[in-house]
Amino acid sequence: TGPLKDMNFSVPEGGGVRILYQFTFEPPAVRFRLSGDKDGIIDIVPEKGILYLNGSLDWETKPVHYLQVESLDVNGNVVNGSYAVTIYVEDINDNPPEFDQKAYTGAVRQNSRPGKPFMYVHATDRDNPATPHAQLRYSILHHFPNPYEEMLFEIDSETGAISLSRMGSYYLDPQKQDTFLLVVSVKDMAGMPTNAFTNSADAVIFVLESLWKAPPIIHIQENSTKVHPVNISQVRSNEIGVIYDIFEKEKLPRLPFSISKDGVIYVTEPLDREQKDTYTFFVVAKDNYGELVDKPLQIHVIVEDINDNPPVCQQALTVIEVQENEIGGSNIGTVFATDMDKENTLNSYLRFKIKSQVPEVPTSSLFYIQQETGILQLTGHSLSKYYASKYSLEVLVTDGAFETICDVEVHVIDINDQIPIFEKSDYDSVTIAENVPVGTVILEIQASDGDEPGTGSSLIIYQVKEGDPNNTFAIDTDAKTNRGFVRINKALDFETMPVYNLVINATNPEPLVQGVQYNSSSLTLFKVFITNVDEPPVFLKPFYKAELSEDVAVNTLVVTVEAYDPEGDSILFFAEILSSSRKQRCGGVMASDPSAEQCFSDKISLCTVTSISQTSLTLHLHDVNDNLPYIATDYPTFFCYPVRGGEKTLIQAIDADEQWFYSKFNFSLADDMNTRNNWEISKVNATHAYLSPKHPNFEEKTYNVPIILNDNGKPPLENKVNLKGILC
Repeated sequence: TGPLKDMNFSVPEGGGVRILYQFTFEPPAVRFRLSGDKDGIIDIVPEKGILYLNGSLDWETKPVHYLQVESLDVNGNVVNGSYAVTIYVEDINDNPPEFDQKAYTGAVRQNSRPGKPFMYVHATDRDNPATPHAQLRYSILHHFPNPYEEMLFEIDSETGAISLSRMGSYYLDPQKQDTFLLVVSVKDMAGMPTNAFTNSADAVIFVLESLWKAPPIIHIQENSTKVHPVNISQVRSNEIGVIYDIFEKEKLPRLPFSISKDGVIYVTEPLDREQKDTYTFFVVAKDNYGELVDKPLQIHVIVEDINDNPPVCQQALTVIEVQENEIGGSNIGTVFATDMDKENTLNSYLRFKIKSQVPEVPTSSLFYIQQETGILQLTGHSLSKYYASKYSLEVLVTDGAFETICDVEVHVIDINDQIPIFEKSDYDSVTIAENVPVGTVILEIQASDGDEPGTGSSLIIYQVKEGDPNNTFAIDTDAKTNRGFVRINKALDFETMPVYNLVINATNPEPLVQGVQYNSSSLTLFKVFITNVDEPPVFLKPFYKAELSEDVAVNTLVVTVEAYDPEGDSILFFAEILSSSRKQRCGGVMASDPSAEQCFSDKISLCTVTSISQTSLTLHLHDVNDNLPYIATDYPTFFCYPVRGGEKTLIQAIDADEQWFYSKFNFSLADDMNTRNNWEISKVNATHAYLSPKHPNFEEKTYNVPIILNDNGKPPLENKVNLKGILC
């Protein structure tokens, strides 16, 4: 209750009869009057001022009622008012959502982009859209058939947009299933499960074949005379408004292809198959944000050959040698030619023909060439140097469109029907010392051959046929003069072979013709006498090695050195130690530097020495851990007095023994209470440590700090050193 004034009321719809308010009278008012959007539901009891509903309000019919209230006196005159009374009808969720169609149909292309909508469903709700009552959420309840565990389709829960899922984009195939039925659900209350209404509708989806396909292999004829660019193919995306682009698979200086905004692929210039016979590149479709809308398509282009290359002779001049006794029909050589056009096609199919022969003696048709292979043959006549020693042929090579001339020279070579003949049958003898160097020429020999000079038939090869089982001698030939030079090939040794009785033969590298054989005219004799030279002794090894520990006992056998004298003479051994300050042994005498030289001189004078040899003995001494570690510095360490804390000094340990890779020492304080209470030591690395005062209560004086050093050797050695520490 209350006095008459402007008022607002919020009333839930569908609530039925109810009292909203009671206005109180202010004299001289005796009753009230209500006007406005009463709609037969809202009224007032005039004598009592009770504002009430005699039925239910409906938000969907009228969400707001505008009323006026005034008070009247007994004469019906207005005392107060009018005042505005506004009743807001509060919506309740009393309307289910409804689809705007009972059934929907749509179509989607195979391999369409997942998440890209291809159709929409739409529903409405008569409840207040400003409340969850009319906030709708969509979902797919089922789709038939469903051959996979995952859904092939998905729906935007707020917009109702239907698209392919990733599974659907990959697996949909109209050849396997071209129609699907989707049961689509809509729920109000923003999808909340409580107090919500739902509805459903069917969506029939037809799967269409993908437009985004790679075209078949594209064939382009090389060296096209058409005006470029030339349309060679076209691709089409499943989506509209895409941007097409090309990117190459091969790293080429420039890709001779382009693509238009409509997906038309062009070749931009004539292609040359001989430079490149195939091309592979990719075509892509992108949206306005640069994202791929389809998988890249791989495009294959084959450049088709035309006959645009002439035959090429493999050699500017083909030279063929033919023996003059070669029989008719023999293959004497081959003319080789190539064609850069495609292999195994008519464009590169070559035919051969002899165009001319110079000279034309004894006939103009001495030669024949196989048309398919270029193999040259003799016709029925053998060649003879009597008529000509050389023939020049022009061979015509054609591929049907182009012709090329290949030049051929046929050299008639002499047959090997003459044997080499020595100018002497016996070259007597020569005497040489056994120490003559290897490579020394000891004799020159000469034979002659009646065949054509400068050929394999007249070149003479000299060999020792008998008397030299170890190839001690070798014979070189001067190819211009056929003169032979007998030289020493291996070291001579009087003791092994004092005399050589050599039999030397002369032959040709070219085989002799049938019926001709080498005889005694191609042989000569030669005797070599070797004189003895006093040779030095020979050690059995070029050098000796031995290893010893440095603590080995005196008179321990180190190594046995063996040698022999080629002449069988007795051998005396001497030794000299180099790069050492220790004693040296001279024969059986011990001597100290620098008197070793005198030792050797005295020893040699005891006998007649004709020759001396020497070898080396490398003696590796292995270190033994026999040296105690000690502090590297011999001066005291200083600390400032008074001690304030944090003072430390770096100490280093060293060892005279050999260190492998790096030294490794352990540092510790002597095991007495006074030292350990006053000092502490801390390791820095393998060779250094810090020594520090342990407290500030030191006097200004010199302290002896006993430190234990351990070198971790095998066996380990330990040393106790006193380090002076001065506080001043």
